[in-house]
Amino acid sequence: MSELIERLAAGLPAEAVLTDPDVVRSYANDMTGFCPAGAPAVVVLPRTVEQVQHVMRTANALRVPVVPQGARTGLSGAANATEGCVVLSLVRMDRILHIDPVDRIAVVEPGVVNATLSRAVAEHGLFYPPDPSSWEMCTIGGNIGTASGGLCCVKYGVTAEYVLGLDVVLADGRLLTTGRRTAKGVAGYDLTRLIVGSEGSLGIVVRATLALKTAPPRQLALAAEFPSADAACDAVCRIMAAGHTPSLLELMDRTTLRAVNDMTKMGLPETTEALLLAAFDTPDPGPHLEAVGELCTAAGASQVVPAEDAAESEMLLAARRTALTALEAVKGTSMIDDVCVPRTRLAELLKGTAQIAERHGLTIGVCAHAGDGNTHPTVCFDPSDEDEARRARLSFDEIMKLGLELGGTITGEHGVGLLKKSWLAEELGPVSLELHRGIKQVFDPHGILNPGKVF
Repeated sequence: MSELIERLAAGLPAEAVLTDPDVVRSYANDMTGFCPAGAPAVVVLPRTVEQVQHVMRTANALRVPVVPQGARTGLSGAANATEGCVVLSLVRMDRILHIDPVDRIAVVEPGVVNATLSRAVAEHGLFYPPDPSSWEMCTIGGNIGTASGGLCCVKYGVTAEYVLGLDVVLADGRLLTTGRRTAKGVAGYDLTRLIVGSEGSLGIVVRATLALKTAPPRQLALAAEFPSADAACDAVCRIMAAGHTPSLLELMDRTTLRAVNDMTKMGLPETTEALLLAAFDTPDPGPHLEAVGELCTAAGASQVVPAEDAAESEMLLAARRTALTALEAVKGTSMIDDVCVPRTRLAELLKGTAQIAERHGLTIGVCAHAGDGNTHPTVCFDPSDEDEARRARLSFDEIMKLGLELGGTITGEHGVGLLKKSWLAEELGPVSLELHRGIKQVFDPHGILNPGKVF
């Protein structure tokens, strides 16, 4: 271990190498509460591509595992340390290198915080759409690693659709450049898309070229209360079938609403069984909101309340963004599922989740990006209660099984990491899994990049 630290220190500034046991231990976990983590040997915080290359050459030569990290806001254990690893934290590589209003691109380092980039491009009249709930903390590198989504995916899509090109340090320290800076380009295999969502298992992203859009008008929202989750899901189907393209379409169940109220004192309606939030960012959102309100009423909404202005809309969105944090506070820990199903099966997933909660005697709140079928059933439990923790894990797995049975996927935006690796083979099947492992071998022949994650 001393050789590892000596060789790392030889090519890095002193402040970039952390060895104090207490400090190193603080880098062991992301925000997942139910995944194991080992003790890192060392934490390194590079500022340049060359420093990342030095780390990877050293680790490759000594066959030491490397776990890349961003802000550690992930929810799958993908950034959890493995025993004796090098934690490669990229948070100090946080420069926005270029913003081009003509080509509508931004070139950034991986440690740039999502909200920081969003505000910077807004000064040029531009818009970076991917907006995870943790956007004030999460980094672009982490977003790329997990192929994250957010509230506006129903209209604008996920992170993968905005990554045009990448600079990636490979396991042996070589620098790979993928993709393009142009609006179009189809040369060669799409290695950019391959790396997006690979959770640090194929290489270390050190630079990204991102597509931008022109900034839309500020969105205006409405809230619709429903007497049942079935009715709210019916409204979602009616809205999408009618051809509307909301900038967001979010659902919170009664359990989630109560948790958010307990944390924020916002006064959200707790007597309703489901609250649907819809918003439009068109120049004149009024007619769209009116039409959606009518569809909600036809689906059985007990009340439809349009926001009076952008500030009130933002308050509603703030309530939705705090949902996962609020649910975690219910029992001290939560397991956040990330099951995505076809919109037409959304009601079945919510009904099945409620049955699973009742069967196991647990509190499970559901919030969802309902417009694209991506749900977050969140199992609340006391980690000090061994039996409750066991039931929480069982319920989590049953929800994933239900999602697959409904034609869905085990993750729509959080990634696989440690939390869901046992389910990946179930979804992929043997042929796909064999190809995945073959690709991993090509990129990382010694298996040092984030080992034990994904599969």
